This record gives sequence, C-alpha cells and structure tokens, in this order.
Amino acid sequence: MRKIVLIVVIMMFGVQLQAQDKNAKATIEVDGVCMMCKERIEKAAIKTKGVKSAVWDVQTHMLSLIYDERKTSLDTIHQRVADVGHDTEKITATEKAYNSIHACCKYRDEAVVDEH
Repeated sequence: MRKIVLIVVIMMFGVQLQAQDKNAKATIEVDGVCMMCKERIEKAAIKTKGVKSAVWDVQTHMLSLIYDERKTSLDTIHQRVADVGHDTEKITATEKAYNSIHACCKYRDEAVVDEH
C-alpha cells in the first residue's frame, strides 16, 4: 500500500513540474506603426524577467514571444508593453503612457497611421 501511495505522489509531482514551461511560446497583438514602435515594444517585453525572445512584426502587429512561465506570465508582459504606451489585445495603455511616445508613433491617430 505504501508503494502505491508513493508512486501516486511521485506521479502527481511530475505532472505539476510539467505544468509550467520554461520555453513557452505565445503571440499577442500590440498596436504600433513604425520601427521606433518595434524597438520600444520589443525592449519592454525583453526587459520583463523570464522573457527570452520578443519579436514584433510592423505589418501584422503581432508580438512573438518565448518566455519562462515559471518567472513571468502573459498578463505581466501585456502590462509591461502597455506601460511604455502601446495597447495590447488585453490592456489599453494609459493616456500618460500613450502621450509619452514619439509623435510619429501615435497609432491611435488615423492621420499618423495613414502616413505609414
């Protein structure tokens, strides 16, 4: 009986260890319009503890991530990107953060978007 209990406990512990991935991949949508936006978005993401890779595509507005789920979460990454002035699919940047970005990066302004 002890062996069975021990085996069940070991199996449960093994499943728990696999629940969080140290090389999780995700893609999130982030608003922006130019290469300056790309640099700012990627820098905000990569500075987040646990993020190993962050690549934002100017055309698709998709941020491709590789991160350690044991050290960070997608919600944290969304927040860090919003903190530097870029809306994500989950979090809208504050007006203060949005207003801090360069004039050519004002993705909420249709005239700026049309220029790019």
